[in-house]
This record gives sequence, structure tokens and C-alpha cells, in this order.
Amino acid sequence: MGPLHPQLRTLNCVPTFEACKKVDIMGPPGVSSAVSTLVVIPSRYSSTRLPAKPLHLLAGKPMVQWVWERAAAVGGVEVVVATDDDRIRAAVEGFGGRAVMTRPDCPSGTDRVAEAARASKAEHIINLQGDEPLCAAANIAIVADLLIRGEAMATLDFPLAAEAAADPNTVKVVKDLRGYALYFSRSPIPHPRNAPAAVYRKHLGIYGYHREALFQYVALKPTMLERAESLEQLRALENGIAIFVAEAAADAHSVDTAEDAARVEQLLKGAR
Repeated sequence: MGPLHPQLRTLNCVPTFEACKKVDIMGPPGVSSAVSTLVVIPSRYSSTRLPAKPLHLLAGKPMVQWVWERAAAVGGVEVVVATDDDRIRAAVEGFGGRAVMTRPDCPSGTDRVAEAARASKAEHIINLQGDEPLCAAANIAIVADLLIRGEAMATLDFPLAAEAAADPNTVKVVKDLRGYALYFSRSPIPHPRNAPAAVYRKHLGIYGYHREALFQYVALKPTMLERAESLEQLRALENGIAIFVAEAAADAHSVDTAEDAARVEQLLKGAR
């Protein structure tokens, strides 16, 4: 793997929530090959636990529409749904969004994001998970701000209660003193040998990349730790790509099952 572009720098501070709420990168959102930041929502029809998940209706809207609207609320970013299914494309275009078709054999969501990003000249690309309809626009703005400030790769975390740390479906992250990820795991990290001293951080599934870093990343082969934990971001760490982790403005809740969908739907209805 070659070195990242020499102009990419690292940060020693986390952008504040108040500053990131004001992010407006290029004026009103629109579709432009010259936009600075591209938010890509990878959206795949197949799902073993919740069939046709992107089109699952939540409070009268398909899930993918909720996610798209959260991203569009940031302002100054281009938002696009990357899919391999005409039903998803039609739904996105039906609510006024933009969809791009990608290969059906993309090995991961990140590969789908990279394929969509190649059609854009955006310097910064954000991979926004399509199953998080409650994702706060402020979270997306924080990641966008980190990329503008010079991070090659960035993501978010949020405080996690100790009693929730054992759940393997909740990914944990530990960071160095500057805020860069040391490791991500489905196991509780740090190990609570001295329980009162253990502080847990939940990793949220949003990633930001400088364009060059994204294309270098997807060109890398899967690694041992990535396969062992089934966590794609470990490929970056094993290959020496630094991942800056900022605290999110709000927690995120993914939808993986019908039960998750019912719970999130009630939250969406309550927010109206």
C-alpha cells in the first residue's frame, strides 16, 4: 500500500458538536460532480433477518427514505443511494432522491460505496449505513467536518453502559489519547479485570474517507483480524490506516429484525 497524499494531516482535537451543527460545506444540497462531500447510502435488497429491508415501511416511509432525509438535512453535501436493485432505485427516485446502480457482486457495502464514488469528483466520501433511520444529521456533520479538517478516515463512537458491553452485536472501540482507534471488537474491550476502571465506547456504523484513502482501502485484501471479528474496519488498522474516532452527537440504532423495526417506528412516530 502506498502512502496517503502528503497534504492529508491528522487532528489532535475533536470538533465540537456546536461547530458541526453549523457545517454547510457547499451551500444547498444538490447533484454535482464537483461537490466536496458525497454521502453514499449502500442499499442492498437481500437481507436474511429482514427481507427487503431498505423498502420496509416505517411510519409510512421506506427505511431508505428516512436515512436519505437525515443525510440531506446536513446541507452542502450530495446524497446518493448505491444499490443493485431496480426496486430500490425506483423507490428512491419516487421520493425525489438520487440512486446509482452498482454491480450485484460487490463483496461489501464499502465496495459499493467506492463504486458509486468513482462517478463523482468529491474529495470526501461518507458511508452512511442504510439501516439507521434514526441517524442524527449532526453525526453526519461531525464526520464531514473531520474530513474537511484533514483526516484520511473517520468514524464515531458513543458511551456504552457496562451491562451492554457483552453483546457481540454491539461493536466496541478503544482509542489512544489523541482519539485514534486502537482496536474494534465484538468482545468487551477493555477487559474488565479492574471493573470500576473500565469505560466502554460503542462504535457507530458511519465512516468517512478521503477519496484516496477509500480507494486504497478497498484495494486491500481481507485480513485475519477482519475475518475473525467480522469487522471490516480492522482491515484498515492492520494496514496502518489511522481511523480518527469522535464522539457522536447522539446514539444510533440499527434495524436488523422485525422487532427492531417496530421499536424504531414507534420512536419515529413519537418524534413527529
